[in-house]
Amino acid sequence: MNISLRQLEYFAAVAEWLSFRDAADACFVTQPGLSAQLKDLERLLGVQLFERSQRTVLLTPAGETLLPLARNILTATDEFVDLARSLTQPLTGTLRLGVIPTVAPYLLPKTLPALRQRYPQLQVRLHEDLTHRLLEMLSHGKLDLLLVALEADLGNVSTLALTTDPFVVAVPARHRLAKRKRVTESDIAGEQVLLLDDGHCLRDQALAVCHTSGASEIGDFRASSLNTLVQMVAGGIGITLLPRLSLEVEVPQISQIVILPFRKPEPSRTIGLVWRTTSPRAHEFQLLAELLVP
Repeated sequence: MNISLRQLEYFAAVAEWLSFRDAADACFVTQPGLSAQLKDLERLLGVQLFERSQRTVLLTPAGETLLPLARNILTATDEFVDLARSLTQPLTGTLRLGVIPTVAPYLLPKTLPALRQRYPQLQVRLHEDLTHRLLEMLSHGKLDLLLVALEADLGNVSTLALTTDPFVVAVPARHRLAKRKRVTESDIAGEQVLLLDDGHCLRDQALAVCHTSGASEIGDFRASSLNTLVQMVAGGIGITLLPRLSLEVEVPQISQIVILPFRKPEPSRTIGLVWRTTSPRAHEFQLLAELLVP
C-alpha cells in the first residue's frame, strides 16, 4: 500500500476547509488534481473519508477516526525535516512564529532586525492571533513556535520565560488618581475599567486584577485592541490596565492620559516562548530567546 504524504496533506487540508476548492488553493494545486489524489487514497484505504455533495463536504466517521493520525504523521514528518536541517546549522530555513496581538507590535519591531542580522538564513513567517487559536495551530504542526503570555492555559507544551511585563493603570488626565506617582490595587477599588474582548489572555489577567482590587468592568464595552482602550481613556470614558511593554507605542505623547505604575509587588504577566514538547528544534529556540529578551 503506497500512501503518499501528499495524499495525507490533501486529506488534512480538505478536513480543515471542508471545501475541495479552498483546500486546493491552500495546497497550491488544482482542484481536479487534489480530488484525484483523495480518490486514490480512499481506494487504497478501502474507506470513504468524505461525504460529498454539490454544496457541502463532511467527514465520514472513518475520516474523523483517521484524521488525527494523519495530522500526527504530517507533524512528525515536518519535525524530521526540521531536525535534519538543525543538525547542519541552527536557525536556518523557515520558522513559523505565532504571536498574540498584545505582544507582536511592541516586541517584534525591536527584535526582528537583530534576528535577521544574526541569522540571515532564517525566514520568520509571522502569524498574529489569539492564544487559543495559536495553540491549536501549534498542535497541528502549522506553527513551530509561539510568543505568548505564559499565564494562559497552555496545556502540555514546553515553555521558556523571556521577561516579566508589569501592568500599569491608564487614567484620564482629570481623574482623581491622576496626580499620584504610584497606585496600589486597592486604589482602583470601585473604578469602572475598560477591558479587551473575550479571547484575549490579557483580558483574563486584567480581570483578575479587577477582582482582587474591587474594581469592575464596564459591561457594555469590549475593545479589540489596546489602541482602542487608550483612546477611550483619553476620551474620559473610564480607566484601563495596560502592559508596560505597550506604552512606547500606544501612549507616546497623549496629554489626556496619565500612566500610573503599581507599587510593588506589581501585577504583571510573563512573556515567553511555547513549543511542542516533541519539537526537535528546542535548542534553536533557546538561541532565539537570547535575541527576543527586550
